[in-house]
Amino acid sequence: MNIKHRKQLMRVIKFFVGLFPAEIRKTMRKNIWLFNLYSNNLQKSGLFYGFPSPQKLQKLYVKTIKKQNTEIAKRLKKYSDYAQVNCLLLLTGQFNYDKASIEALMISPSICKVYVSGSSKAVEQCLNGVNLPSDKDICDLRQKVDEEAAVPLFIISGGDFLHSQAIPLMQSYLADLSENKILYCDVDHFDSSKDRHSAELYPDWNPDLQLATGYVNTGVMLVGENIIDKFCQFVNENTSSSLLAIWLVDVYLKSSSVPILHIPFSLVHKSLKNSSNWERELLSLNYSKFTSNNRENSGVAQVKWDTPGEPLVSLIVPTKNAKELVKNCIESIISKTNYCNYEILLVDNNSDDADALAYFEHLDQNEAKVRVLKYPFDFNYSAINNFAVEHANGSVVGLVNNDIEVISADWLDFMVGHVLREDIGCVGAKLLYPDNRIQHAGVVMGYGGGAGHAHKYFPRYHPGYLNRLIASHNFSAVTAACLLVKKSDYLAVNGLNETDLTVAFNDVDFCLRILSLGRRNLYCAEAELYHHESISRGLDDTAQKRARFESELVYLQDTWKAYIEHDPAYNPNLTLKRENFSLKE
Repeated sequence: MNIKHRKQLMRVIKFFVGLFPAEIRKTMRKNIWLFNLYSNNLQKSGLFYGFPSPQKLQKLYVKTIKKQNTEIAKRLKKYSDYAQVNCLLLLTGQFNYDKASIEALMISPSICKVYVSGSSKAVEQCLNGVNLPSDKDICDLRQKVDEEAAVPLFIISGGDFLHSQAIPLMQSYLADLSENKILYCDVDHFDSSKDRHSAELYPDWNPDLQLATGYVNTGVMLVGENIIDKFCQFVNENTSSSLLAIWLVDVYLKSSSVPILHIPFSLVHKSLKNSSNWERELLSLNYSKFTSNNRENSGVAQVKWDTPGEPLVSLIVPTKNAKELVKNCIESIISKTNYCNYEILLVDNNSDDADALAYFEHLDQNEAKVRVLKYPFDFNYSAINNFAVEHANGSVVGLVNNDIEVISADWLDFMVGHVLREDIGCVGAKLLYPDNRIQHAGVVMGYGGGAGHAHKYFPRYHPGYLNRLIASHNFSAVTAACLLVKKSDYLAVNGLNETDLTVAFNDVDFCLRILSLGRRNLYCAEAELYHHESISRGLDDTAQKRARFESELVYLQDTWKAYIEHDPAYNPNLTLKRENFSLKE
């Protein structure tokens, strides 16, 4: 059965299942075989995550293009002071595509001089094989004269074409054309009829997404003599086929302070697919602090950072009763975790079940890695964790729900490697429902007017939007259901907010406060765990719980209004109605 027919069938089944009384649906969910059959077929149909069909997505993108063009025209009405720039074309060696791009650049009034870079053969072909207008020039970047460094340099790849207003629009974001800056834009694709489709709508500068995927690889403007000189020097010393993307990684790794700005408009149109081996390109940098593997031939690099000294990690697991959940959680950590230097702090919050209490006592007396702490006060998730951190011996703190179950043995190796980096704050894991749907893969601000989980309900095997499900990269926040942070950072922001956020959004608030330390938060795609969400605490299904949730949502909205209005890890052209990275309607 093809996906179209499966989707039609599952829509019908889903409709009729929705007509059943709630009690019958509840009984059906308890039948594991039936539940898995229904879930698996929903996953295969794509209805789990509600992503539009290609046809609907294209209609939405046509609307997006019209909206963007209107916004561009409106912005440029207020800005008329722009200058010509030089342009560098990174040659692919496919002469017809390279030639078409050069010829398009030559007729652009925004382009002064065109430079090319690539293999000697590709450069020679272009210098000798392209018909030039009388007032235009083309030359090898290696022959670039120093005086030209004061002119902004726009960089694209062979087979790419510029939006007619790309250069003026990007310059409109600059107050000073001599100040060192790097700007990049969104891109889309041309088909044979020059129709635009398949938009790549990027977040603001996301260094770890660049490390994992090289997502910025065309449509970049360099401004300022110093940064242009550095780029030209890099070009002359490197032959990578992903030259621009690798250079941006190099800029990050060398801790350059140059600002990198994202322009959320599709200003470059690709006609060629990127065919480079990104993981191999990344290894060419010979950077000593991480290793990299190709994630299942996906084009995404698994970046594993060193863990010097293997510091002690204090994993904090709060619970009330829930013996079986706790047992599953702790046993999975102990039996499946490769990283050895950790302790588990099990925080008992007023348990009254005899079996649970006996089990906790057994752990405390017999399991060397487990300590049981008593928290004899009303449930307050924030206060419980703050209390436990005071008793933690580790320099790294891990917040772990009692309904977590380890899947990947190296989950802690990857997460610790990231959290030890000086510029990283909170590190969150990829969490799955028991039926292998995504429960958490980073938090996006603005979903539902507050915050929500990126790619929620997507199947485990899905790469996600622009590979963002399988790539470790930066988000504004991650869930505390499984979160690592340096203890010093935890204490620096006074921990979780136990006054205003006792249950909901405390992790989001905490992560956003961690950003104020100059850190970036990160979703670690390689750390996979199951999350049996809300089994232990229950749902917000009483008037009191709903009132508390509403109060905490209002606090989040008032306190973090700027992030809700613009999440730098998301793109303003994407929807906030669903957690699936679809386009705005």
